[in-house]
Amino acid sequence: MLSLPTTPTTVRHRPSEECSGPPPGDCDLVTVPSRQGLEAVDILRRGCTETVGPVLHDGGGDTLGFLVPPGTADGWDLPGSDCTQTQGRGLVVGVRPEPPVEGTGWLLPPDPGDRPADLVTDPEVLRAALDEAARMIDAADSCR
Repeated sequence: MLSLPTTPTTVRHRPSEECSGPPPGDCDLVTVPSRQGLEAVDILRRGCTETVGPVLHDGGGDTLGFLVPPGTADGWDLPGSDCTQTQGRGLVVGVRPEPPVEGTGWLLPPDPGDRPADLVTDPEVLRAALDEAARMIDAADSCR
């Protein structure tokens, strides 16, 4: 499964009284098995290309990772998936073109010209797509 670096690879956000929110481009990471993730990407892209942000794949092809807004991990509870908080541990989109997690590559790379809000997938839209993907996989597997 994709995992976040334990040492910072970008400048950390240091909250202060003047700036207590997350830095622009900061995000959490939802990881899912690649089969379900690929189905979800297809579902999202069929609906509207603006609904899916950058997507990572691990080197072994076992998992996909969807970049989602910071704080998503606090309430993420979808079985079969995991959502990891970055908390300033180096996963900042839009800062550099290479994937932010070692041993990964981009399935859908970020567009450097996008605003930070466009560089993540809406968690509710992602949840619905992952649910639909799981139902499709179950239906396909039951036909065998």
